[in-house]
Amino acid sequence: MAKRKTPKSDRIIDLKPKADQITEKQLERLQALVKVINKNQNDLGVLETRKHVILHGILEYQDGLAMMQKEFQEQYGTTNINIIDGKISHDEGQDNS
Repeated sequence: MAKRKTPKSDRIIDLKPKADQITEKQLERLQALVKVINKNQNDLGVLETRKHVILHGILEYQDGLAMMQKEFQEQYGTTNINIIDGKISHDEGQDNS
């Protein structure tokens, strides 16, 4: 086998020039995508905040309803009240003595 006359290089030289930045069109597309993602994430945050506020409101109303039910139980002996006309329904099998 013949010996090499030139020494083997340990480095590989890339003859292709490296770009310093992306094209203007790519930059515009990239910025547009990031802008849409950021807007959607912001919108989602706003919705989650509104959801949180609404859930707290529901809890307050449920607490108010529980207090009224306690009052009805003490005053009328039942919480079975028609919310349309306010009629109280006493269970037939209930002992009122």
